[in-house]
Amino acid sequence: MAVLCAHLTALDIAHLKHDTQHVCPECVALGDDWVHLRICQQCGHVGCCDDSLNKHATKHFHATRHPVITSAQPGERWAWCYPDELLAEY
Repeated sequence: MAVLCAHLTALDIAHLKHDTQHVCPECVALGDDWVHLRICQQCGHVGCCDDSLNKHATKHFHATRHPVITSAQPGERWAWCYPDELLAEY
């Protein structure tokens, strides 16, 4: 991963948090669907992406200020830093 910001540099690729249920629990509770899932790398929260109706991953960032998410989509290997608005592939 390229050095982009302190948040992404601190990300330990070998110990990333992963999604095991493949659902957005908040969307399930609302009876809504989602497009893609994102994983908070600070606490493991799984939320739906910004293309989804509810945007739970971004709402989680605004509520917690946890800076980095990764994609939960099979085959995608990237991280996004909300505060610095930077994307890094790994």
